[in-house]
Amino acid sequence: PLALYLFLFQVLILRQNVLEQGLITAGLVAVIFGLMLFMEGLKLGLMPFGEVIGNTLPKKSGLGVVLFIALLLGIGVTFAEPAIGALQAVGSIVDVRKAPYLYALLNNWANTLVLVVGIGVGLAAVFGTLRFLNGWSLKPMIYAALFPALGLTIFCMMDPELNKILGLAWDCGAVTTGPVTVPLVLSLGVGIASAAGKGNSSLSGFGIVTLASIFPITGVLGLAVYLSMIVSPESIIAASQAGVAQSSSSWLQETPYMEIIAGIRSIVPLVLFLFLVLKLLLREKVHEPGILAYGLFLAVIGMIIFNIGLSYGLAKLGSQSGGFVPAAFIPLGSVEGSPLYTYSLGVSIALLFAWILGFGATLAEPALNALGETVENLTNGAFRKNMLMMAVSIGVGFGISLGVLKIIFEIPITYLLLPGYALGILLTTFSSEEFVNVAWDSAGVTTGPITVPLVLAMGLGFGDAVQAVEGFGILSMASICPILSVLIMGIWIQFKTRRANFQKINLLKGQEAL
Repeated sequence: PLALYLFLFQVLILRQNVLEQGLITAGLVAVIFGLMLFMEGLKLGLMPFGEVIGNTLPKKSGLGVVLFIALLLGIGVTFAEPAIGALQAVGSIVDVRKAPYLYALLNNWANTLVLVVGIGVGLAAVFGTLRFLNGWSLKPMIYAALFPALGLTIFCMMDPELNKILGLAWDCGAVTTGPVTVPLVLSLGVGIASAAGKGNSSLSGFGIVTLASIFPITGVLGLAVYLSMIVSPESIIAASQAGVAQSSSSWLQETPYMEIIAGIRSIVPLVLFLFLVLKLLLREKVHEPGILAYGLFLAVIGMIIFNIGLSYGLAKLGSQSGGFVPAAFIPLGSVEGSPLYTYSLGVSIALLFAWILGFGATLAEPALNALGETVENLTNGAFRKNMLMMAVSIGVGFGISLGVLKIIFEIPITYLLLPGYALGILLTTFSSEEFVNVAWDSAGVTTGPITVPLVLAMGLGFGDAVQAVEGFGILSMASICPILSVLIMGIWIQFKTRRANFQKINLLKGQEAL
């Protein structure tokens, strides 16, 4: 549906033909087929490891070992996330002269960047596990996690060069909570809570996703500050120009070898780690090794096909759509003469395009459907599945529109993030624990393996077309806005419930008086 929407919008509204249609179509088929195989392999080859280790680890090991394994697992699953590949793939698009530190993070420091993001997810797994075991409230953990992230954001905002990496840093929080991280880390955490006799709480499944989307932000901001202390922008520009002059293409950097290596590197080390924990630390037998091996094979093959499809399908389509949308309000090279529409109408069309894209993409996310069913059960029907899905989808639509607005007018992302999270903290204070858990976790389920590469490529293509410094920040806005929309809806539901209860009490008092 997303690809069809982009195609129709480009042809009917922007009056532009889709370039390289055959290649993009083949890439999209590869994305669908690869993701299908990968998810099946994940279910058969990776999930059983997480469940067995989660149930057995607390019984045979001390708390320190449990937390250490949770940390390593968080790092491992980050490297296996499909969207991480999309993040690394956009490094070559960034203009080193406009944003040297952003270029360095996505090229020379790309592996370190992913490692830092992984450490953030690992720490989220540790604190989430401690929360399961101790029954801690999520509210103070959110405040404690946001404080350093917002503090570093304000610090980087003051530096004209570091200011350009803020969009990337906050987007990294959205990239981490994908189809590998969420199920594996949750299965470990819930398994530990069940083994400790504390897994029956209605809040057992919440919290890790929230922390896994905040901690990496702090890590990336810290890495950028460290980079600015040891390397100057001039040296990064000089090194990149020297590298271009001396670069020789290696067969390892060509398709399909690059995707094959990335697919194997994403899955095999993680499975080996889980296998060693199971055999050496827990002394457990591997049940149904044939099915596990089959699942591992499917996961690796699926990841390779997905990566190839990502390069030739989603990335090309998103970049092309993002590059053509500004034709509605500014003249581009492919458009003769003037823009297609007046400036104000063209900008409105671009924002409407972004809103529908975010709304439709979110409704299509399988994880949101699962979250909606869980929430409806936990609130005894007070917060219905359809209400949650609409609240989250509307929030993401507005978030992506704000991200596009930020790119068009080059609004500093801090002008949007700081008020957004300040409002989020305020609403969190007045919300009940249940709605806080649901709202902050809903940001994680909106950024799936299809949405992230598409929106990333679209944002960078859009930024390049309007000659913005960088095109990051759309995903970060798509994270905070659904949090706000769900918290607002939660407060409204609380208000309605209290009013209904108050009316019942008054009615009962009136009946007693009669």
